[in-house]
Amino acid sequence: MLRHIRASVVILLLMTVLLGLAYPLAMTGLAWVAFPNQAAGSLIERDGKIIGSALIGQNFAGDRYFRGRPSATTDTDPNDATKTVPAPYNAANSAGSNLGPTSKALVDRVGEDVAKLGGAAGKPVPGDLVTTSASGLDPHISPAAAAWQVSRVAKARHLPEAEVQRLVAQHAEGRELGILGESRVNVLKLNLALDALPAR
Repeated sequence: MLRHIRASVVILLLMTVLLGLAYPLAMTGLAWVAFPNQAAGSLIERDGKIIGSALIGQNFAGDRYFRGRPSATTDTDPNDATKTVPAPYNAANSAGSNLGPTSKALVDRVGEDVAKLGGAAGKPVPGDLVTTSASGLDPHISPAAAAWQVSRVAKARHLPEAEVQRLVAQHAEGRELGILGESRVNVLKLNLALDALPAR
């Protein structure tokens, strides 16, 4: 019996070292060599400072910027640790709202968002501008959602709409491998490109 216990302990230690240490370190090292930018978190720098990741959405306020999808992520309430407060794009607490299509809270929130965006003005609001993603961190919107915002952004920046639309088209990404996912626009990259345009 002692022989079986010893063999079990040896196998446990061996597998722990191989699969718990050696394999993850080897894969991490390979990722750093083959895909250094992705392994570092797909970070985006401007003027030598990291301003975000291409993989995590950010809150953009004001009419001068394109806005991403709403985020349902939360964080601990600083005043009461038993409660949570909204914390959009909180990468430490990735989650959706878990509200279903029959939820009154969801219907009310979407209705308020549509009203805030001015969807009642005869121009239907694209769904991804008023619905959260499953992770709450999605950095992309559909090309239709970006096009829907062109007029507002162009007006706020005193730019021709055609120029802003051209920028949206330049930043549109197709499906992965031509078949996976949907066409999309990274909001952070698009807004950085907007800021890089000559001032008017």
